[in-house]
Amino acid sequence: MARRSRRLRHPCRQLSGTDLTQRQSSEPARNQTALNRWLTKDWVNLLLTLKRLVILIGLVLALSCISPSAFTGATRPIDASLSARTKYNFNSDWKLLVGDPKGTEAPAFDDSGWKSVTLPHAWNEDSAFKVSIHDLPTGVAWYRKRFRLPAGSTNQKVFLEFEGIRQAGEFFLNGKFIGRHENGVMAFGFDITNQLNPAPQENVLAARIDNSWTYHEQATNSPFQWNDRNFYANYGGINKNVYLHVTDKLYQTLPLYSSLGTTGVYIHASDFDIAGRRATITAETQVKNERANSETCDFEVAIADPDGRTIKTIEGGSQTIAAGETKTLVASARVDHLNFWSWGYGYLYDVYTILKVNGRVVDVVRTRAGFRKTEFAHGIVKLNDNPIQLKGYAQRTTNEWPSIGLSVPPWLSDFSNRMIVEGNGNLIRWMHVTPWKQDVESCDRVGLMEAMPAGDSEQDVTGRRWEQRVELMRDAIIYNRNNPSVIFYECGNKAISEAHMQQMKALRDTFDPHGGRAIGAREMLDSKVAEYGGEMLYIDKSAAKPMWAMEYSRDEGLRKYWDEFSPPYHKNGDGPLYQNQDASAYNRNQDSHAIEDVMRWYDYWRERPGTGERVSAGGVNIIFSDSNTHFRGAENFRRSGEVDAMRLPKDGYFAHQVMWDGWVDVEHPRIHIIGHWNYEPGTKKEVYVVSSADKVELFVNGKSQGVGAQSSRFL
Repeated sequence: MARRSRRLRHPCRQLSGTDLTQRQSSEPARNQTALNRWLTKDWVNLLLTLKRLVILIGLVLALSCISPSAFTGATRPIDASLSARTKYNFNSDWKLLVGDPKGTEAPAFDDSGWKSVTLPHAWNEDSAFKVSIHDLPTGVAWYRKRFRLPAGSTNQKVFLEFEGIRQAGEFFLNGKFIGRHENGVMAFGFDITNQLNPAPQENVLAARIDNSWTYHEQATNSPFQWNDRNFYANYGGINKNVYLHVTDKLYQTLPLYSSLGTTGVYIHASDFDIAGRRATITAETQVKNERANSETCDFEVAIADPDGRTIKTIEGGSQTIAAGETKTLVASARVDHLNFWSWGYGYLYDVYTILKVNGRVVDVVRTRAGFRKTEFAHGIVKLNDNPIQLKGYAQRTTNEWPSIGLSVPPWLSDFSNRMIVEGNGNLIRWMHVTPWKQDVESCDRVGLMEAMPAGDSEQDVTGRRWEQRVELMRDAIIYNRNNPSVIFYECGNKAISEAHMQQMKALRDTFDPHGGRAIGAREMLDSKVAEYGGEMLYIDKSAAKPMWAMEYSRDEGLRKYWDEFSPPYHKNGDGPLYQNQDASAYNRNQDSHAIEDVMRWYDYWRERPGTGERVSAGGVNIIFSDSNTHFRGAENFRRSGEVDAMRLPKDGYFAHQVMWDGWVDVEHPRIHIIGHWNYEPGTKKEVYVVSSADKVELFVNGKSQGVGAQSSRFL
């Protein structure tokens, strides 16, 4: 069902005669009887998952067909259709061929026998979890699309925006080479204005994508450090969304720095009064004039709430922009009655930046933003003036699912990320490479803080490979700086030199000086430049910059192995050696894995904010969902997730839900009984309970079994 739903086309307005579609744009009750608790728990989890999927599908299909005109009333901020800008979803009607025949870029090349696909579509997605990360298919694949521009687009600017590909691509329009992209992570684009055939003539876009593990940058012959067989699952091709933008020749730029040299819109807040619900909101937009003459334009900003009501209009004054000139326009004002973005509260506003010439609207850009206050000091992170201990997961950035890899619909991203919030997690640390924009926007919606890397592996590097990391971080900051969920910029999965950290901090200070985001790396507690530090295999505390665990509880275990007393009767720890060493920690049963989770989290809870001058800012468990990446256990994928690859919870998910239920300490008491009750008659086993209570007494069929011995505070 997930595969098919990704390809459904909802019945919103389409442009006739073209290929362009406008983008409008309490836990389940437990059965306490000994007869059926075992079967009930697994089936309740499965049914709960299916119920969520059905509800989300219905909501998405309903909401996706609501056009902006549905929000009626005099408070509507702007009719975007009055401007020349249109953003088209460019995902439909592509052709795919795995292979590298000659002449494929030519418009007349016969692609009638190719596979028809809707993007995003990794050509090897069927192999997700079927084979190990090392064996995911690689090579060259071609994508082609035929399209016609809409009527009335003459004398306008036209841009392509790709949210990302894997690994490298060469792009051709109407047989002519238009550019190359090679980093395999970030968004990029092309100005195709001068290569297009005007309406109603046909255009042919062709892309040659190479996802080889051994790919080297063509200009330098340098590999990319993050194109790694351990951490970055290789789902090749155009595996993210594509858009086409049509604008006036006086326009606000796109945030695609490496490919277009432009920075787009920047929305930020300052001078917070959290109790009074006030802040100063500033909008900056980069404007380029490609008209023949100098133009004087008025800059306005309208801020609308989720119901479409305008809460503030800001006048930014007039600016004269010479032909060929690029300027940044700024508007700022105090805004009252704000709802601040927070953990579990993804409150977002639409900020419209508007250009007018002689009173006529020529360009409107809508930026979805949220406003929140952060502080990183005294070893503590604060969100909206409240101390918060970081609790969550280190997740592979591909965030993949079986059989479809990373190219999932937005509602499935929301489903997965919302599960973290429902499990009382407040932070996701994406690992090694920048997350897909779809996941970033999903975290905005569900209220989940993010740590955003650029690209790395396991060590500092020099030369061209370091330059690649700097360029990727710059592009990632510019592209994601309006997303309130991004709280940390991560510069390395291991420490980098002070000089390198200074370079990265300079990027943050240049392109996101007001976003309220700390920049740092793993380790680096003693750095004079880094604004936070991270640890992995030890416990550390800080009275200065926040220090948090970036990968705790690395053990692995399959969801189907409940305990030794349940089918298929897997002995805890039983499995092959890993690199000729004992691998019992990577072949755990669910009960053993959950107990390990409790013991590991206790180390950070014990040093939580409020317990002294030097504290732990928290930590993230590695990983959230089982992943098609580096593994040490018996299977061909990593099983250290607290949910499995289909997001069905393990006991460890519920254990964390108990321990994490609050901003710092537990605020809402919970209890979770590890295991089930449907054992063979005569079975004797220890029963473990995860609870925030001081004392737990166990009853079976109304008869007390006594009070449990507490360890690690929650067990």
